[in-house]
Formats: sequence, structure tokens, C-alpha cells
Amino acid sequence: MTGFKEFAQACRTIENIPGSLDMTEQVAQLLQDVNCDELPVVTHFIMGEVFPAWSAEELGIGTSLLYAALSKAAGISIKEIELLVRDTGDIGQTATKALNSKSKGQATFSSFIEDTQELSILEVFERFKNISKVSGKGSQTTKIKNLQYLFNSSSPEEAGYIARLAIEDLRIGVGEGIVRDAIAKAFDVPVSDVERAFMLTNDMGLVAVTARRGGVDEVQKLNLELKRPIKMMLAQVTPTIETAVSEMETAAIEWKFDGARVQIHKDGDNITLFSRRLENVTRSLPDIVSAVREHVKADSAILDGEAFAVDDSGRPRAFQEILKRFRRKYDIETTAREIPLTLRLFDLVYLNGENLLDKPLTERRAALLGCVENTGSIKVDEQILTSDTEEVNRIYNEALEAGHEGIMIKNPNSSYSPGKRGKNWLKKKPIMETLDLVVIGAEWGYGRRTNYMGSYTLACHDPDTGRFLPIGKVGTGINDEQLAQLTDTFSNLIIIESGMEIELKPEVVFEIAFEEIQKSTNYDSGFALRFPRLVNVRDDKSPDEADTLQRIESIYSAQRK
Repeated sequence: MTGFKEFAQACRTIENIPGSLDMTEQVAQLLQDVNCDELPVVTHFIMGEVFPAWSAEELGIGTSLLYAALSKAAGISIKEIELLVRDTGDIGQTATKALNSKSKGQATFSSFIEDTQELSILEVFERFKNISKVSGKGSQTTKIKNLQYLFNSSSPEEAGYIARLAIEDLRIGVGEGIVRDAIAKAFDVPVSDVERAFMLTNDMGLVAVTARRGGVDEVQKLNLELKRPIKMMLAQVTPTIETAVSEMETAAIEWKFDGARVQIHKDGDNITLFSRRLENVTRSLPDIVSAVREHVKADSAILDGEAFAVDDSGRPRAFQEILKRFRRKYDIETTAREIPLTLRLFDLVYLNGENLLDKPLTERRAALLGCVENTGSIKVDEQILTSDTEEVNRIYNEALEAGHEGIMIKNPNSSYSPGKRGKNWLKKKPIMETLDLVVIGAEWGYGRRTNYMGSYTLACHDPDTGRFLPIGKVGTGINDEQLAQLTDTFSNLIIIESGMEIELKPEVVFEIAFEEIQKSTNYDSGFALRFPRLVNVRDDKSPDEADTLQRIESIYSAQRK
């Protein structure tokens, strides 16, 4: 059984490596060194996550809870922990310093553990699993006790990485790209096969253990599985309708509905719904469940669609109204009557045991039409195949007149690529360019904004390292009601506070409009936004769906041309 000490030492080594190739080498060595039971755990840990992205399990550890556990473990006050956080700027370094300074005479959990017994990787994971399971009265105390046990059973250096894992922010620069390449290197499987397996399973830990046990043959057998959501295929913005259509010759045109994406898994009468963030939202959407159960004629299926709400005049209701349905946990039936949802299906990736991902869109759509009964509440999205840009513009204007966002322009021959944003799916909307950016920090406001977080630091995503790179701040486009709501939301995501400055766990995505992108040495991304403005809080999107540095660079280049 591998000790957590070995994992911490590997993290320290990786953290000090500047190049991705050397980093991949170290991660591959770590994956080879652990046993099969530890391998899926380590694969997730090294990316700064405890459970797979599709899993409903979550730790639910905020900074106040973490500070309380550290305080008890180190025998110092929470105030002293907060001061250490401000001094170090990192929760991991704070944990290491706090536990280094604890009194030697203090009685701890570890006083009752044999000196020869070290904390193992699997024991850390089991404690995290225990934390994820507790809820209700007394749950905070139970979580603190589990964390306190981990801190007191580990060395100060180990405790630093345990603290970072507790908030799922390991900060060593290892993202999906490096882990993908490391699995390929460690177990002699082509990178393309690892990438494909991850697309189908959305679980890098499962891919790693399969590669180790069965090599390329077993990795190639990994497939879609009902109730295990995959990342949804994404679209990128097209500058003009004419450009998009000319590149495809014949294009498939659909309305882009102003709603929330939903992935539907049907297994007989058992229906499971997942949001764009791959959260299980089945319980919140009973009307969608009933419509799918009654009108999708398939034994098993995985469908992709958009749920939206309309008002009495048939116009789409505001996006934030729709999200109320997805967030609702209590009095669900009443909310369903107040905000009934309409479902428009536009893709089918699995049908009666067959994986359709590699089939062209035309075939997937034919299969979709063959298994869905169109009714008022559930329909297959209307689609037109054309190369006539005048026809496309007509459909575009119809969608806008109906109150929706615009149109989707799709390559009829394209496969379904989970999590990929390419030129096979394009979107055209009338508003100026927007970016989906992750909020990684904030500042307390002044004047009437005192006691509220008045501005927010925005970051783009670097998929290879998993890092979020700052690109600017936004404080406009936020009304007083939103200000209060956002402050409440982010209060549970605070990592570090230092004076007016706040570092936040990267969980929330903002849709940001801007005038232009400029080169800048003030931010790690190398760019800055001119006149950014908040358009929407995208609760339906996960941080790894944020726009990438590559897209920022491409927009900047297009501006210059």
C-alpha cells in the first residue's frame, strides 16, 4: 500500500518542474509506481479532483470548515489560521506552517497511532468519501473531525496537499492533457486511444486502470454507459453566416434556443437528466422526465437537447428563470407549474445499445426522428439542409423574432465530439462577441457597495495545465440585486482574504461582453479585456468549459486583421 507521503513528494517535484514534457514524465512514473486499487484515485488526485467529473459525490468543504479543522489540528485559533493564509497566499502552505508550529506536547489523533503506521493514499480517499456522504444535522462537525484526523495523521508537507485536495485545487499545473499523455506513456497506449476512451467515459481514472490491466485492446473497448454522462459537444462563434456556409458547402441549420442544455439518459422507464455541468438534475425536472418516458420510444438512449420556458405569449422567458428550475430542491411541483419547460432535442448519441458518436449528424438525426413522438412539450428541433445563405438569413431572423438567441450551423457529415469546440458546430448570435470566463477572485466594494464583492477577477482556461489565467476584472453590468446574490454565492468559495482582495475557488462562469482584447503584461494570460461587462452568470457551465487561451489569441489575431 502506497503512503500519501510518496504522493506528496511527487506533487512537490512536479510543482517545481517548468516544462510540460518533464512534468508528463513524472506523472507517468507516479502512475506506474502505485497499485491498481490506488491508480484511479491517484489519477484524479493529481488533477486536483477527488471524484470523477460525472460523479454526484462532492466534498462540500468551504474555507470556514477547512480553517476550523486546521485550527483544531494545529492547536491555534482560527484567527491565527486566517493570518497565516494572508501571509502565505496559499492554503497548502498555511496547513504546512500551522502544523509545523503546533506544540509538541499537544494531544492529537496521531498520539494513538503507531509511529510505524503512515497515512496511505487510499485512507485519505476513504476519509474524503466519508466527508462526501455526511449531511444534515451534525454534518459540519463530522467533516471537521475527518479532516482533523487527516491533518494529525500526516506530516506537515502531506497536510499541505491534503488541504489543497480538500478544496480540489492542487495548484501543481497538471491538467487533462498532461494526464492523458502520462497514461499513454506509462502503459504504452497511443495518446489517441486514451483521448478517445476519456471522451467516452469522462473518467480518466477508469481509463488509467484499464490501460494498465489490458493495454490498448481493453482501452479500445471502453464505451458509453448509461447514467455516466459524457461532456457535451460545443460550438464556436462564426463571424458571419456567409463564411460558415461557404466552408461547409451544405449546412444543417437549426434554431439556437435561449435555454439550458440537458443530456438525457433513458434506460427503459428509468430516466436520468444531467445539466451542462454534468450534475444530476433529474429530481428538479419531473415534467421533462415524464415527457421523455412517454414520448421517446427506445429501450435505451442518450439524447442531447435544450430545455427552455415560455411566457403566456409564447416568448422565451429569461435564462435566469430557467435556471431556477435546475436549482430547485424543494417545492419542485409548484415551481414546475409556475415555470413549465419545453424540450427541444437535436442529437442522439446512443440508441438501444449502439454507440452513434461516430455516425454522421444526418444518420444520428434520422435515428432521433425515428424514436421521438413530437408533442407540445417535447420535439425534435426543426432542421433545414441548405447552401443558400439567403435561406439561412431568413431562418436566423425568424429565430430572433421568436425571441431566441440565433441559429446553429452544423456540418451534416460531422461526428459527435464530446467536450470539443470546433468548426463542425457554429453558432450565430446578434450580440457582440462574448467570452465565458471563470471567476477566480474579487474585491470588496466601496460606498454603497461596502459589504458586497464589487468587482470580479476573470480568467481563461489552459486545458493542458488545468490552470486559469487572469485576463481582467469586471464590475459593470451588475445591479444591486445581483450584487447581493453573487456575494452570497461567492462567500462559500473564498480561499484567501487579504485586505480588500479575495481569492476564490474557480467554480463560477461569467459570460462577458467586451469591446476588444488587448495585449497586456498585467495579467498572466498576456491579454486584457477592454470595457468588459457582465452579460450572464452561466450556472449551467463548468469551469473547464470556459474559453481557452487559444480562443483569446485567435480573437486578438482576428481583430488585428
